[in-house]
Amino acid sequence: MANHKSAEKRNRRAKRRTAINGARVSRIRTAVKKVETAIAAGDKAAATAAFKDAQPEVARGVTKGVVHKNTASRKISRLSQRIKALG
Repeated sequence: MANHKSAEKRNRRAKRRTAINGARVSRIRTAVKKVETAIAAGDKAAATAAFKDAQPEVARGVTKGVVHKNTASRKISRLSQRIKALG
C-alpha cells in the first residue's frame, strides 16, 4: 500500500505501462504465430507476407524495451531461415 502521493502515482503509472506492454507482447506473439502457421502449412507466399508484418512489430518491441535486442534478432533470423527453406 502506497503511503505517499508520489508512490500512489507510481502505482497508477506502473499499472498503465503494464497494460500497454502486455498488449505489445501479445501483438508480437500473434504476428510470429501467423508466420509459423503459414510455414507449417507450407505456403511460402503467405509466410513471406506475414513475416513482413511481423518484422516491424518485433523491432518495435525492442525500441520500447519489451523484448531484448538479441531475442528479437534471433526470432527474426530463425523465421527467415525457415521461410527460405520452404522454397
